[in-house]
Amino acid sequence: MATKPLRTAGKKKQPAAVETSVSIEDQVQAFLKSGGKIEQINSGVSGQSNMPTQKQKTEEVKPKTEEAEKTEKTE
Repeated sequence: MATKPLRTAGKKKQPAAVETSVSIEDQVQAFLKSGGKIEQINSGVSGQSNMPTQKQKTEEVKPKTEEAEKTEKTE
């Protein structure tokens, strides 16, 4: 019977934040050079419109059993 390895292969290390920031800056510059425009959005404004509202939970009304009806009538 084959034995299972005791350790798993190591995960790739994420690139340093500096590399990521530089990469994003390069992408932004390329976007602007190709004629793209950056739109400033005020803080607190959502890009999603007409977001659905959450439905409130309502209590489920269960039909009364015959026994429950009898005890109500006697009270």
